[in-house]
Amino acid sequence: MRRLVPLLVFATACTAGSDPTTTTTTTAGTETSAAGGTVDIEIIPPSSGPTEVAPAPDIPDGEVDESVQKALEDVLVGVQTGAFESESLEPVVAAADPRVAWFLADLLRFVQTGQESLAISSAFTRITGAALDNDGHPLFVPAFDNLFAWDLPAWSGYEALKRRLYTAVEPGWDAFFIENVSLDWRYVTWGGVLIDARPFPATEPCPGGCIPALDNPATTDAEGGDWYPDDAVVFGVVVGDEAIAFPKNQMQVHEMVNLTLGGRRLGIPYCTLCGSAQAYLTDSVPSGFDTAVLRTSGLLSRSNKVMYDLESGSVLDTFTGEARTGPLAEAGVVLEQVSVVASRWGDWKQAHPNTRIVAEDGGIGRLYAPDPLGGRDDDGPIFPVGPVDPRLSVHDPVIGVVYEGTAYSFAVAELESALPLGPVGVDGLEVIADGSGFRVEGPDGELPTHESFWFAWSQFHPETLLVRVTVPG
Repeated sequence: MRRLVPLLVFATACTAGSDPTTTTTTTAGTETSAAGGTVDIEIIPPSSGPTEVAPAPDIPDGEVDESVQKALEDVLVGVQTGAFESESLEPVVAAADPRVAWFLADLLRFVQTGQESLAISSAFTRITGAALDNDGHPLFVPAFDNLFAWDLPAWSGYEALKRRLYTAVEPGWDAFFIENVSLDWRYVTWGGVLIDARPFPATEPCPGGCIPALDNPATTDAEGGDWYPDDAVVFGVVVGDEAIAFPKNQMQVHEMVNLTLGGRRLGIPYCTLCGSAQAYLTDSVPSGFDTAVLRTSGLLSRSNKVMYDLESGSVLDTFTGEARTGPLAEAGVVLEQVSVVASRWGDWKQAHPNTRIVAEDGGIGRLYAPDPLGGRDDDGPIFPVGPVDPRLSVHDPVIGVVYEGTAYSFAVAELESALPLGPVGVDGLEVIADGSGFRVEGPDGELPTHESFWFAWSQFHPETLLVRVTVPG
């Protein structure tokens, strides 16, 4: 069902701080005469659509049999000690309980080649009925994609067994299990790196290999940022009277920045897999807690980076700021957000001439390649995401905002076509241009807004309304 809504069209294009001179209000679906042209708009509600997975298997009643749990433990020990034998999986397969497939998928994340991988994937298929076609991906990706689509329950011993598997790889994850409050471990996978547990502020590389947060980076004024190409992307943030730009190539290396802006402490996570940079006020924690210091854990949840607070050891949902484990979760903490605008550098500094930008070497003497990822995500997600809402393509970038409990999303490509006519308004919201990016204002001022890939926004906000903006002709 599609609901047509009123559209507010400003006749002149705007950037932050400009004053539109002419407005025209119309009903979506009809053409509007305005100085800039015409725009149509409609809101499309969520749609599950078809899923390209096998039918969900039947789940037996009761708990997983203790003998199956023991067999899974023996499989784990065999994998970890190099003494694995495929016959150890036979009691697991014979029990025909699809709930154990969650742990088989976990094993496939760490065992990706050889006879062990083939035996585990075969067991997965025999138990669930789903053949694992890797399609260029490791087998754990289709395994989890199926499980995400089926949303099978886990069994009571799953978390403890997963803890043994994961903490053998990175002992620093142990506290996340101990202090678990609402983290759904079914959806957590390894991102391929270890935890960033360096004391704050850190300037040295990570021992053992992690994604190193950039703490209190050196910055320059816009003129000092002439090393960065005008057509390259920055993530712009404004707090109070201060603006700053984070070059995308630096964010692809660090994926996290902690700094002070406008008199507030901020943590800026960038999930490269989700195409999403966000800004959290880390001093918005309740009284009695230290200002949060955000770090990358090395874990993923449905292809979104799992961040945590170095000070309290609490895991926070990177997409929503909600604490999931530890003391912050027990206190019900949800970090406040401010907007992040993805813009070309030349457009951002024109809109914000007093902006600062992270120094070329990040203040740590580092060299940054122009494209550190080398097009890694060009062919779709490389980690499990499950079924994707079919209203848009998986990697279509969208602008997302939550207003009065309702999530809205706007396709970036459509806004780029429509915004030359002026801000786009719907349901009391107004999307305005800022540099070559976008932010959203409500009746009482600006709302926290950021860009992400469609699969990520629609997964973490499954009830999101999609606002389609069309320029006729």
